[in-house]
Amino acid sequence: MTKPAPGTGSASNKAAAALSIEDRIGLYRTMTLIREFEEEVGLTAPEGRVVFLGELRQPGGKRVSVWAIEGDLDVTHSSSNTFAIEWPRGSGKIREFPEVARVEWVSVAQARRKLVKGQAPFLDALLEAIAPVADRGSTTQSPG
Repeated sequence: MTKPAPGTGSASNKAAAALSIEDRIGLYRTMTLIREFEEEVGLTAPEGRVVFLGELRQPGGKRVSVWAIEGDLDVTHSSSNTFAIEWPRGSGKIREFPEVARVEWVSVAQARRKLVKGQAPFLDALLEAIAPVADRGSTTQSPG
């Protein structure tokens, strides 16, 4: 007996029909963020829990959505994809630049200094997401 490969035949159609619209949107969003990560960092995304950190409007009006992926990652050999642009502007010369200049692990304090001011809330959301459950949102004080 043969079984259709994923993406072909009636087995995948039934599976796709079983997904709700919200599930499909979530699946496509996850696939997109992993693809973007791999293009911009040049490394395979870790296989871990994906956490949505929120969406914010930047001071210039651009909306930015951010996710984090839990996992270990050696960024030593990262390399970004590039984009082409006329540079200097008006020169007629097309040059390529990396989409991401450098990938590095930094401390929380360094990250806060390096982030664009409007993106600092994402760092706070990340810290909340990785905090031990006992530390999250605890506002009660112990007696004494």
